[in-house]
Amino acid sequence: MDELSMRERIEDKINQINKYREELGTFMPVSFEEYSKDISKKAACERYIEKIAESAVDLAILFIRLKNLESPEDDDTSFFILAKNNVITDELSKKLSNLKGMRNRLAHQYEKVDDKLVFNAVDFEIEEDIENFIKCIERGVNKKQTGKYET
Repeated sequence: MDELSMRERIEDKINQINKYREELGTFMPVSFEEYSKDISKKAACERYIEKIAESAVDLAILFIRLKNLESPEDDDTSFFILAKNNVITDELSKKLSNLKGMRNRLAHQYEKVDDKLVFNAVDFEIEEDIENFIKCIERGVNKKQTGKYET
């Protein structure tokens, strides 16, 4: 795939993530009490966490391919590779890996879901972390490759 096509795919993926973030905001309950009592809103929030996390991994992999960085062994290492190359910070890499882990727990029901953890993630963390991630990717896409990236 040529560079222009890859850049277009990255832009499309960013637009998709932003669409999911906007949609999530339309039904996010204002309080934990409301969240914990409304099964439909809880299910919708969980599903959007899954979609955002999956799309963030896809975006990381597209960027890695565009910049010919080390190929990830699996989805979980994609954020580590971005941090290793200073595209994102180590802290953001850990947060995004945790988001991916939450997505796995939600999607595969590995364990009982902690409603408070999910609500706090949606209400306080995901928005800021994903916004920072997108900014780092956009900055990296527009940067000429001259070694490591700066965040």
